[in-house]
Amino acid sequence: MATVKICLIGAGSAVFSMRLVGDLCKEKSLAGSLVSLMDVDRERLEVVYELADRYVKELGADLKFEKTTELEKSIADANFVINTALVGGHQWMEEMRRVGEANGYYRGIDSQEFNMVADYNTISNYNQLKFFLDVAKMMEKLAPKAWLLQTANPVFEGTNLIARTTDVKVVGFCHGFHGVFEIIEALGLDPRKVDWQVAGFNHAIWLNRFLYEGKDGYKLIDEWVESHSREWRPNNPFDVQFSPAAIDMYRFYGLFPVGDTVRNGTWKYNRDIKTKKKWYGGPWGGVDSELGWKWYEEQLTMVIKLLNLIAREKSFKLLALESYEALFESLNLPEEALDQIKREAESIISPEKSSGEQHVPFIKAVTGGGEERLVLNVLNHGPVIADIPEDVVVEVPVTVDENGIHPEKIDPPLTRRITRFYLYPRMVRMEMALEAFLTGDRHVLEEMLERDPRTRSSEQVKKVLDEIMSLPFNEEMKKHYDSSSDKR
Repeated sequence: MATVKICLIGAGSAVFSMRLVGDLCKEKSLAGSLVSLMDVDRERLEVVYELADRYVKELGADLKFEKTTELEKSIADANFVINTALVGGHQWMEEMRRVGEANGYYRGIDSQEFNMVADYNTISNYNQLKFFLDVAKMMEKLAPKAWLLQTANPVFEGTNLIARTTDVKVVGFCHGFHGVFEIIEALGLDPRKVDWQVAGFNHAIWLNRFLYEGKDGYKLIDEWVESHSREWRPNNPFDVQFSPAAIDMYRFYGLFPVGDTVRNGTWKYNRDIKTKKKWYGGPWGGVDSELGWKWYEEQLTMVIKLLNLIAREKSFKLLALESYEALFESLNLPEEALDQIKREAESIISPEKSSGEQHVPFIKAVTGGGEERLVLNVLNHGPVIADIPEDVVVEVPVTVDENGIHPEKIDPPLTRRITRFYLYPRMVRMEMALEAFLTGDRHVLEEMLERDPRTRSSEQVKKVLDEIMSLPFNEEMKKHYDSSSDKR
């Protein structure tokens, strides 16, 4: 049994925090561990602490908690640091998107080709990257042997930044690969008989291997496309795995895009709301459109209100299904919101079912609890993916055990089109974002926007960056880039 200290930064994100707590309680090998819940939002931190403490007591699990708004206290002597924090939350992000749209950039300046995910900023993300680096440097001093489980976006930029500039053991986490299971379910296959592999970058992974009972599973995908694709309709804005965009990307690149990759195509799918609806389905046009993102924020608000309500109701039994059923009956929620909440509740209540997040299986494996097959973001040493530099982080299946992380051989390899036409441009954007952040050279940010098809003039580029950097919460960002404004 391994007793460890787990620091959770951004613990006020109640849904993720409760997933983590639920998984930890179900993992007997980690009994007796301490979870340090850290967030700068005291109110949200209190809610999560209350729910977590009650959950553990109801279950009779051996897990301890502490709560703090002090980052240093939480990180000190930790064995694992999980960073889920979004600096400024969605409020700051939406402010910067508003400025971008006012200057002619539909969905904001950070909606870039091959990077359309609505909360994955790469140009205006100074505050986020600075926080990532601050956490890592603090770990070097206070928890030098700890693992950093980088979960907050942008995972690709963040994990590369930390791996290149610190000695911290960092690994990136994302659940976008779950799109594979959506494919398996849609095709009606037995997941135990599927041999699959994905490879690429975060939010840019492809189904390079798909075998069913030892035979080519892509033939089953082709049959589905031929017989069902015309009738496809999304169940919610996130439901894009079999969208026209996914099928179009498959036809062009030669392999099927998985999870968030479907959201990260070219301008062909994302020019305006009409275009998004065509490729991602109505009525939302995918979750990254103005309609889809509004839907997401409304669902998130509902879930937070519900969790706050449960935290206040001391008599509410977290492990009793009838408690949830009675609560659901009293709420007038849209069907899709109700389904989402029910799924979350069931994963918490079930003694066997895990949340699907990979953090606890990773911690279990590296502390000697056995091998786990996970999909993680690790350096491309080997290389793991051919034709990609070894100092770039890739997202691939790995085996994790007490000796560390062991990437699988990528077989068969990605297609030339994926590597050269998709991964290369995405890699260049990451390199430019890190170059700008590390040097403070604003010209790099300007060059990123000069290449944007929405840009009509250099004056437009300068104006939008000026206005974003003039927002009150971007004062440090402005100083950072102003101090190096003459660099070339």
